[in-house]
Amino acid sequence: RDFTGAAGLFSFQLSERYPPTAVEAFVDALRLFGIGFSWGGFESLVMLYDINLVRTVAPCKYGDGYGATVRLQIGLEDTKDLLKDLEQGFAVLESVAAELPGQTFLS
Repeated sequence: RDFTGAAGLFSFQLSERYPPTAVEAFVDALRLFGIGFSWGGFESLVMLYDINLVRTVAPCKYGDGYGATVRLQIGLEDTKDLLKDLEQGFAVLESVAAELPGQTFLS
């Protein structure tokens, strides 16, 4: 039922175990995703943001397992290429986080 339509814009939250340095390395490692908000273009984009700055109903409570929020706009690039790019980005995320033991999104 999820992700079966034509929309290419979605967000997800990473685990709080990933410190900001690792999250930034993840974004920097992406080669096919530009950095920025989408204005209806055709290119794939990634953006980190504080969910509490855009929520109007109730704030999200960081500290119960959730860390950085990542927003992806999926463009017209080949799906296999985008998946490969995300996979290598997540590998960098894991690698950098492993080098920073004890640091979390909240510390």
